[in-house]
Amino acid sequence: MPLPLFHHPDYVAELPAGHSFPMSKYALLLDALAEAGQAVAVTAAPPMPREWLEAVHDPGYVDAVLSAQVAPDRERRIGFPVTLEVARRTLAVAGGTHGAALHALRHGYAANGAGGSHHALPDGGAGYCVTNDLAIAANRLVTEGAAQRILVVDLDVHQGDGTAVIFAGRDDVLTFSMHAAKNFPVRKARSFRDVELPDGTDDAGYLALLASELPPLFDLGPDLLLFQAGVDPHADDRLGRLALSDAGLAARDAYVVRAARARGIAIASTLGGGYAVDRMAVARRHAAGLVAQWQAARDFQRTGV
Repeated sequence: MPLPLFHHPDYVAELPAGHSFPMSKYALLLDALAEAGQAVAVTAAPPMPREWLEAVHDPGYVDAVLSAQVAPDRERRIGFPVTLEVARRTLAVAGGTHGAALHALRHGYAANGAGGSHHALPDGGAGYCVTNDLAIAANRLVTEGAAQRILVVDLDVHQGDGTAVIFAGRDDVLTFSMHAAKNFPVRKARSFRDVELPDGTDDAGYLALLASELPPLFDLGPDLLLFQAGVDPHADDRLGRLALSDAGLAARDAYVVRAARARGIAIASTLGGGYAVDRMAVARRHAAGLVAQWQAARDFQRTGV
């Protein structure tokens, strides 16, 4: 059965030569899934309308993004220039996260082949994140009544500070971030629930802690889980400080999906971070996570456990 994947050619935008952000991984993901033997049903969601970006981000900043006139100091915080191509990308990615969530609410599970831009704050982007697709999609879903309560489960190695700030004080979107304590951002925001991990946390310690943290959050009654499934907790990631293995990341992803589906919670996954000189190696880690997620979703559909 093919994995339901939202993807779009605009997920890849040209950056300056030699730039460290692994933009090509979003295209390579499809190759990595094919290499793994995973059939994929690809859907290109419509780009997110401007009004929904402005619902969570300052309209002046949104205008600057869409006209490719972001101030140089903000571009430095983002980490790359915001061109018209990058602007199209941010609309496409937010649309993909929203589309994956709607599919998941109908069928139980779907994935976006990009997204998880959790550092973008209300007044601007940061940390390779131009706008916050998780927040844009979640806000639209609850505003339009597609979901009553959403839980954002952010397992990137970096804290989901932007998402935490955007939803601070709200009870219809709850944010959970489990991340390396000593990694970016230096100044952490306050999520609904934060779990800070010491450097070098391995598979066993990570998975045991996750299994103790998620069930109480599920008790709060979300009908949708947005999963930021960054692969940068991997031991070989150049921007991570944790020590998960390939098997540990796959076990993490399978556990999150299986635990959510066992509670009747729909789950939409986004790629999140992953950084290495070898872009195909990163794409393979993302692909392996998606395969593990889809297998867990299918297992639940077959067995009901």
